[in-house]
Amino acid sequence: MSTLTLSREAARELDRRAVDEYGMSGLMLMENAGRGVADRLCELGVSGPVVICCGQGNNGGDGFVVARHLDLRGYAVRVLLFADPGGLKGDAAVNYRIIERSGLPIRQVVPTQLHDELAGASWIVDALLGTGARGEPRPPFDMAIEQMNAAAIPILAVDLPSGLDCDTGQPARHTIRATHTCTFVAQKPGFLVPVAKQYLGVVHVVDIGAPRQLTEEILRRGTIPER
Repeated sequence: MSTLTLSREAARELDRRAVDEYGMSGLMLMENAGRGVADRLCELGVSGPVVICCGQGNNGGDGFVVARHLDLRGYAVRVLLFADPGGLKGDAAVNYRIIERSGLPIRQVVPTQLHDELAGASWIVDALLGTGARGEPRPPFDMAIEQMNAAAIPILAVDLPSGLDCDTGQPARHTIRATHTCTFVAQKPGFLVPVAKQYLGVVHVVDIGAPRQLTEEILRRGTIPER
């Protein structure tokens, strides 16, 4: 028996080759990822507002897409941005402009404001830090993670809980304790490490539309024997 996993470097390779060799765009991959997370959240059940906490990288960009698709389906959403909008780049910047022009509620916040912003939410979406993050989350993410964990509201993590190393499974001192994790393409190697389980919650694998031929090639190289 074996488990197919996608490491940090393999995930980067998959995205790069999907764009360079197959003619896909990063926007298409981000769209599929965010819509897939929104689909799963709706399946889990949304009974009130969803607060989506976003960083400045592609993980935050995924969060912007999640927000748009939830809004499209009639759910109340609030986007909390822990970055300067002017510092957003690439596909994340494009998706930020879309939700901004669409009139979705967006607040640039600091952790001291987070308690009030989370009030009344039925879900928190963690789109702060992606697979590229390593080590202890820096301010303002460290305190944001602490506040999110303390809120006693279910958390859905996008790709992985912020603060968890995707390759080693080692948690930082400040790591999101997710109720559910929607990870892209395949589980990450660190998810198989016992200490990671308490942070992941229930793991759902979400397709991002990358070609099957490419996906299978990369996943075969990253197969880990089960113990």
